Amino acid sequence: MGFQFPIRVYYEDTDAGGIVYHANYLNFCERARTEYLRYLGIEQDRYLKQNIAFVVKTMEIDFRHAARFNEMLTVETNIVRLKRASVEFLQQVINENEQLVFVAKVQVACINSSVMKPMAIPADILEVLQSAS
Repeated sequence: MGFQFPIRVYYEDTDAGGIVYHANYLNFCERARTEYLRYLGIEQDRYLKQNIAFVVKTMEIDFRHAARFNEMLTVETNIVRLKRASVEFLQQVINENEQLVFVAKVQVACINSSVMKPMAIPADILEVLQSAS
């Protein structure tokens, strides 16, 4: 079982029918990845000051079941592949009835933000990610 991040569906997350608007699942996943890194001791703002950033390179998504206003969801995040300059996460959104709602495979690349070019993941971050995967 991977890192678990709880999300409550607020009214602002839904469309006129009270169903989670599709783009908001990406926000839920982004928050969960950020909190996972924070949990691992990787504070991204520290690295941003050094022009080291992580950006989404590719994403494969699958909508499985509708989530609705006021539901409690859990975003489970796992590292599934780690390369020299990127990390791939598998993220699953599960509702309170343990139904799979949404699945995303997200490849995140490490870049030098001053030149917007790929770079190797710094050794200290790589070590933490290796031990977590």
